[in-house]
Amino acid sequence: MASSGNRTREQHIAVFGGSGSGKTVLLSSFYGATQQEEYKQDHMFNVVADDTGQGTKLYQIYLQMKNAARTPRANRFSATAYSFSIKLKNWADAKATKNKPFDVLKLVWHDYPGEWFDSSVSGAEESQRRIDGFRSLLSSDVAVLLIDGQGLVDNAGHEERYLKALFNMYSNGLSSLQAGLLKDGKPLAKFPRIWVLALSKSDLLPDVEVAGFRDILIEKAAEDINELRSVLGDFAQVPEAMSVGEDFLLLSSAKFESDKIELDKRVGVELLLPLAAMLPFERHITWAKNIRNGGKVMESLIGHAGSMVAAAEMAATLLNKVKWPGPLGIVQSVLTNALSDGLLRDAVNLAEDQLKKINSDALAKHDYLAATLTKFQMDLNQAEKENIFLRSPK
Repeated sequence: MASSGNRTREQHIAVFGGSGSGKTVLLSSFYGATQQEEYKQDHMFNVVADDTGQGTKLYQIYLQMKNAARTPRANRFSATAYSFSIKLKNWADAKATKNKPFDVLKLVWHDYPGEWFDSSVSGAEESQRRIDGFRSLLSSDVAVLLIDGQGLVDNAGHEERYLKALFNMYSNGLSSLQAGLLKDGKPLAKFPRIWVLALSKSDLLPDVEVAGFRDILIEKAAEDINELRSVLGDFAQVPEAMSVGEDFLLLSSAKFESDKIELDKRVGVELLLPLAAMLPFERHITWAKNIRNGGKVMESLIGHAGSMVAAAEMAATLLNKVKWPGPLGIVQSVLTNALSDGLLRDAVNLAEDQLKKINSDALAKHDYLAATLTKFQMDLNQAEKENIFLRSPK
């Protein structure tokens, strides 16, 4: 959601995984890499931890992995949100940003403890803590469910043993939270609507491409994924506007050897920021078609979340079109104008050569926001070509 005061667009991502699935290593690998000089030179923005103490701790973990091959201790029983500001290098250039609906991106990363899935509740206090922890990440548009590569390796040939147990753990854990989260049993208007299935520690399965990962999941655990989809659908208003288990991603935080951790040999980690920024934009546009055809899918989202304002603003920024109304603008008007002009459709369906041209023009104009967003889209497209990422066909 954008704020008129600080012109910030927040994108939230929630990361789920069983204990030992590599969530803390993943987060530290993501942040630590952004602090390297090579990264800063290659990107049009700096990634800054809004909580200095959190940033220092994450970078310490990164350095300990890099220099001493020391992995962090698990973050047991504590749901934590990490906020990172994506500060464009020309943030003070008023001429370059004055016509943009926002000029600062913020990534809020919600880390949900794996132990809360694979251990039973010890009492009412812990049960409430889990509910409160989950409630904090309800603003996320994208959730990433980690499938541990080690679990697949340990069950080679019988992967269904691990996968069924994992998906049942997710389904049962989420079901146990439902009564505490749904007021009077009514589904939520704001709920993570894109659930990506990601193979963590993918370096343990070097011959598996993302389509192969998808096929393993479908062959061995289709019924369990459908059950999880059903459980999640019970949480949200208009469950038709959800993508659960339709997008797939390979992740590897580093290459781990007995005496060293090579953090420069990562897979998919740099995609998490483009994923959080662009995937909701794409998917909301797809869902928006339903309201034009008389469907009810977008009615709730428009009325409660204002997600199409975000989509319209993103489209305008990408295509360098018009300045959209501020927070007092009428959502329905924004949506109608955007759709009638084809703005949303054009922005999401840009061909690769069009993306490159817009990106090049934005760089020439020092419009780093448009350049960054088009680069994010190009990164996702490239990841698909490299068989690291697989978008939903819908």
